[in-house]
Amino acid sequence: MTAAEAREHLTRLQAQVTTRAQALIAVLPGSLACRRGCADCCVDELTVFTLEADLIRFHHSDLLTNGAPHPKGACAFLGPDGACRIYDQRPYVCRTQGLPLRWQATNEQGETVELRDICPLNEEPLGVPVQGLDSDKCWALGEFEGALASLQAEAQGSFELRREPLRGLFSAGTE
Repeated sequence: MTAAEAREHLTRLQAQVTTRAQALIAVLPGSLACRRGCADCCVDELTVFTLEADLIRFHHSDLLTNGAPHPKGACAFLGPDGACRIYDQRPYVCRTQGLPLRWQATNEQGETVELRDICPLNEEPLGVPVQGLDSDKCWALGEFEGALASLQAEAQGSFELRREPLRGLFSAGTE
């Protein structure tokens, strides 16, 4: 797979994630505090698949070469106004932040259980505990993560799923 093909596949996958996330937001009107400038989930030390890092490099080479990352303590791509400077190419993790999440895990007894989580800022506006939401009102972890991992493996030609720190994408000013 060429780099251009990988970017095209990733861009399509990101569009699918965004469409699904927007549909979920639509069934939770007024229930999420997420908005431009809310940056509590924009934490430092995030890592992304190399494929996602390459897409950011492709679209934001000037920022990465001539710009400086946000000071440590928040995401390197957070702007002074609290907005994401790479919003259209933001990684998968950023596209689902704030949403009520659900996933399967194994408990200490070896049983499969469903776990849920949500940004603490969205707990009160939601009006009910995240555990009380209907399943269709939660983002189910698994499908898109698997698709992203498969795409990464195909693009790099191995199943060693390499990740890169977002802050490390900047050429200068990483301190």
